[in-house]
Amino acid sequence: ALLPPPGGPGDAAGQALPVESRPFASYGSALHITLPQAPRAGQLLTLLIDYEAGDGPGVCWLSPEQTAGKQKPYMYTQGQAVLNRSFFPCFDTPSVKFTYSATVKVPEGFTAVMSATSWEKEKDNTFVFKMSQPIPSYLIALVVGDIVSADVGPRSRVWAEPCLIEAAKKEYDGVIEEFLVVGEKLFGPYVWGRYDILFMPPSFPFGGMENPCLTFVTPCLLAGDRSLVDVIIHEISHSWFGNLVTNATWGEFWLNEGFTMYAQRRISTEVYGLPYTCLEAATGRALLRQHMDATGEGFCLFLGVNPDDTYNETPYEKGYCFVSYLAHLVGNQSKFDAFLQAYVNKFKFQSITADDTLGFFLEYFPELKAKGVDSIPGFEFDRWLNTPGWPPYLPDLSPGQQLMRPAEELAELWAADGLNMEAIEAVDITGWRTYQLVYFLDQVLQKSPLPEGNVKRLSKMYPKISKAQNAELRLRWCQIVLKNNLEAEYSKVKDFLHSQGKQKYTLPLYRAMWGGSEATRALAMETFSATAPQLHVNVQNYVKKILGLQGAE
Repeated sequence: ALLPPPGGPGDAAGQALPVESRPFASYGSALHITLPQAPRAGQLLTLLIDYEAGDGPGVCWLSPEQTAGKQKPYMYTQGQAVLNRSFFPCFDTPSVKFTYSATVKVPEGFTAVMSATSWEKEKDNTFVFKMSQPIPSYLIALVVGDIVSADVGPRSRVWAEPCLIEAAKKEYDGVIEEFLVVGEKLFGPYVWGRYDILFMPPSFPFGGMENPCLTFVTPCLLAGDRSLVDVIIHEISHSWFGNLVTNATWGEFWLNEGFTMYAQRRISTEVYGLPYTCLEAATGRALLRQHMDATGEGFCLFLGVNPDDTYNETPYEKGYCFVSYLAHLVGNQSKFDAFLQAYVNKFKFQSITADDTLGFFLEYFPELKAKGVDSIPGFEFDRWLNTPGWPPYLPDLSPGQQLMRPAEELAELWAADGLNMEAIEAVDITGWRTYQLVYFLDQVLQKSPLPEGNVKRLSKMYPKISKAQNAELRLRWCQIVLKNNLEAEYSKVKDFLHSQGKQKYTLPLYRAMWGGSEATRALAMETFSATAPQLHVNVQNYVKKILGLQGAE
């Protein structure tokens, strides 16, 4: 119905309009509404759409056994990239931004939270939300569950199921504010008011989702030793890159993710220093290499049409390399930091294209424009965007060598035919942080399969690795177990896949099992049939594709 303008004459119930639903893309349908007369440019129309949302892919209904507490059901929405059209009628494209408000009534014993700048609880367990800053449709998010919160900073609290809240508070108390302050110093004011974190049930398919004011994260981040906080730095960085300045099309997803990876590593450098950040970036580069080896080198920064095919390492890590290349052209970190602030300030609350970004870069640095840096042979901006394959420029990660070299040397020792146990025992890994261990395991994986018996010895020697609770270590250990056919530890692969459903951990393990022996293929089928109901529908479909199961979409 078309409602009368506020305060104007007309029927308060509005005028009924003819509507038609037409097919649209691979998700959803388009609602065509016929207006009584053509609107003027800039005219404000108020439409009332009565709709019901059910089982669409953007709305996830979890049974109690899919939650951490196992007592009550849970529901959450996941809009990125084009799933919110199954949650409410909207212009479901990142090129359109708007404010929103919502009133949500939930049953007793449940709490609702949304990605909103303000929320209030009213009587009858009704919650009222408002988002006062314009955002694209994919950033609207709702959770309803048995959840509670605890303050961890002046503008931050953690939300989680009651059984996880203590662990969440302990892991994040005081750290979020530190990251926000560094982010503001580097990129300008944090405009979203609060920065809260919601720990999702284990079936949540992503590491994090940067819903404004309320980042959703995997419970895998509760490692107990703050070793995985870089994921939070990544989501915080989206407060500027992605949420404030947004890619206008999903084909240019690297504008969100490449800049965010760069921003994450800038914050990490300020907080943890350059060697550690270079080490983390080296593991990112290894993921890009693995991804390109697994899929052929066929990815450009500019991506194809179906937005859900864009979730791979390319926009993140190749995008990071491109932004690093721009910084390298400038040749001065503080000048490039100043550019990033000016960039955010110029395009805040807008959706932009790569042309806007690169045009502004050349305008901001006229001396570079005069030199024609956009068309240096082999490094042309156009080549970065449109030619698939390995990045033409790789940032220098050599400051990480002091942490990488010992890990490389230790991996060499373990890959040898006759193990030199004296040399191995001389290396003390008790002080190694997560990414140093991850880097070591990546090296071992590259050298796998190792000579007979070596992995078994390695497992025994380092229970800190083979019995780790840290998800990043568990993923690598499971990959090593599979690559070396260490059947005695196949149960660890099964346990890990039963414990969580994060896409980044789940898909590589199914790929490894399916590419392995008869035994690992059987393990894949058995594990999938047991865990499929607890996986997100997109992840189920990806796994079906890997396992060649019929009916995969």
